[in-house]
Amino acid sequence: MPRHFTRRSLIRGITAATAVATLATGLAACGGDSDAATTTGTAGTVTVGRLSNGAAKETRLKVSEVKSISAELPASLRKSGKLVIGSGTLPAGAPPLGFTGSDQKTLTGSEVDLARLVAAVLGLEPEVKRFTWENLFVGIDSGKVDVGFSNITDTEERKQKYEFASYRKDDLTFETLKKSPWTFDGDYRALAGRTVSVGAGTNQERILLEWKGKLEKEGKKLTVKYFQDSNSTYLALNSGKIDAYFGPSPNLAYHVTQSAGTPSPTRLAGQFSGAGATLQGLIAATAKKGSGLAKPLSDAINHLIDNGQYAKWLTAWNLTSDAVTTSEVNPPGLPLDNA
Repeated sequence: MPRHFTRRSLIRGITAATAVATLATGLAACGGDSDAATTTGTAGTVTVGRLSNGAAKETRLKVSEVKSISAELPASLRKSGKLVIGSGTLPAGAPPLGFTGSDQKTLTGSEVDLARLVAAVLGLEPEVKRFTWENLFVGIDSGKVDVGFSNITDTEERKQKYEFASYRKDDLTFETLKKSPWTFDGDYRALAGRTVSVGAGTNQERILLEWKGKLEKEGKKLTVKYFQDSNSTYLALNSGKIDAYFGPSPNLAYHVTQSAGTPSPTRLAGQFSGAGATLQGLIAATAKKGSGLAKPLSDAINHLIDNGQYAKWLTAWNLTSDAVTTSEVNPPGLPLDNA
């Protein structure tokens, strides 16, 4: 398997998180976007893992506004007093990153929790709006959303329209049935003759389609299939309609734990960096290019890192392996040529 050049070392001293318990992920939602109930609790307090039904260890964090950072915000945003946060998790949610909480209305998940922490540092009230993945970017483009916190990969192509503040490593994973002998070793040729599902419009789709093109030039076939939501994807995997699912590591690792006691347990079958074979991929808060939000967002994240709340957030959601030591503004991302 190709060695990935890791541009960030893991944060030291983060303790192992509580094992993830069973999660009810039902979601009754449809359409392009929806308002989602949200709360920061009492003033200066953000409850991480709230209403997660055991998917996270509920943790209350005291976070105060940092005036020197909030002063960096555009005047219009400071005047509004709120930060509109976009989550591309309709229709079915994507635990542990974003899903409907146990009250059947509140959006919970690791991504929106970090967004709430950042909003607290900026002295803004978080307002969360949910979208389908494609419409999340439409929301950012139109100004309906200030920033997307939704497992968005930093790519050079996206930098043509957006600006980024990185906050987590981006690794992609193949998931297959536990009984399957197939494993991805980092070489795209292992995909020859396989049928793989991937989310439309995602970074992993772009990587998979590049591999598909390479195989076609070699006279080999890779079939790519799309499904509306994760439930449909897993039904296809369990029935043998697809050989594997290619998606974000946190989502797939979570699902593996949930499938362990079922008639169709799954396993992780190989990992790949979201920025290609030679660059560690990064997940980033995403705002419209020229908005002036990337720097204050990055400074807020670095404040959380320095004060230890970032580590506690990762630990609560069992994502400590995704840690970065520093948030950067527009760091190198997936190259335009996917090299």
